[in-house]
Amino acid sequence: MNFERLIASRFLQRDKSSFSRPLVNIATYTIALGVVVMIMAVCILRGFQQQITDKVVAFGSHITIRSYGWVNDFDEIPATVSPDEVRTIAFLPGVKQVQAFAYKGGMLKTDDQIQGIVFKGVDSRFDSSFFAQHLIRGRLFRLNDSAASFEVIVSKRMADMLSLDTGMKARTYFWVGDNYRARPFQIVGIYNTDLGEFDEHYILGDIKQVQKLNNWGDSLVAGYELMLDDFENLNQALDDVKAVTRPDLSVTSIREEQPSMFAWLDLLNSNIILILAIMAVVCAASVISALLIMIFEKTSMIGVLKTLGSTNASIRRIFIRKAVVIVGRGIVIGNVLAFLLCWLQNRFHLIQLDPESYSMSVMPVDINALYFLVISAATLVLCLLALLLPSSYIAHIHPAKTIRVE
Repeated sequence: MNFERLIASRFLQRDKSSFSRPLVNIATYTIALGVVVMIMAVCILRGFQQQITDKVVAFGSHITIRSYGWVNDFDEIPATVSPDEVRTIAFLPGVKQVQAFAYKGGMLKTDDQIQGIVFKGVDSRFDSSFFAQHLIRGRLFRLNDSAASFEVIVSKRMADMLSLDTGMKARTYFWVGDNYRARPFQIVGIYNTDLGEFDEHYILGDIKQVQKLNNWGDSLVAGYELMLDDFENLNQALDDVKAVTRPDLSVTSIREEQPSMFAWLDLLNSNIILILAIMAVVCAASVISALLIMIFEKTSMIGVLKTLGSTNASIRRIFIRKAVVIVGRGIVIGNVLAFLLCWLQNRFHLIQLDPESYSMSVMPVDINALYFLVISAATLVLCLLALLLPSSYIAHIHPAKTIRVE
């Protein structure tokens, strides 16, 4: 055991009569609370961003390929993409799924109400895992390779507005040129994503229905949607897709399709940074005050150590060792409490949210070990840097004065 460790382990043991002990406890719990707040803030806001992103992507895709002649969801122009081009895109790194789609705007009518809708037609390659997860009644629609399916799923919001339920007919009307065509869809499932902007209008069914409405052949679709393995690789995947796609086709990412939504989500990052900055300052201030009180309380001991030949650097290391113990204990307690709170929220959904305001009914929490490690390491480093200032006070303590006072 070296000199600094020996002295630190002896005089820095818990002493009930020590004046600094209550302040050390306060500093420990303050750091623990700061770590809890920082970890919870990151986990909650990242969970919120992830859930909203997943919902928006589920109604569209990470990357969309369509004709440049496309205007809106009510007036689709087919994109001609050969099977070879589709296979080339499907084999690109990071691309998980390539699925055809087509939209058709119309109306859904009941005996006393009318609701504007966007019918999204998909094929057998459609990744239905998201809607299967958010299905609250019934089942997903089944697609038939030989004939167009009349089965559809609608949102809970739409079902509540129009008094619809599974097993009922959905009378829909679509404008085609100067006339309209009716489709008696069968509602087989009801989903709920709490994303009002989309739930209020979207129904999902067979792409063959859109092809027939638009008088397209079986090989014509509005475009292709690309689902990726990881949203973080969106920009790289977008460049790769553009490199192998013909210049007469439009290739856009979900960020370009929904710019206002993602601008809002990106704005949340500034909230995370602000919370982290405030709590980091609180943690640093707590450990600084605790260290200063310990130094003032042990002034006479510092004088004795200097008289015996200890250097300022050696004595500083003694007190920094104690401060590291305070910070470390606070970080450990904070991590344990943060993990426990996150687990309880994910397991029991203790905190509920208003779906109208937050687009989700339960507060989301993204438990990621990386958040815990980065925040803990950053807190430790910041507190150690903050300790350099109060520990420098040791150099101004004169042995003769402290010993004379004693």
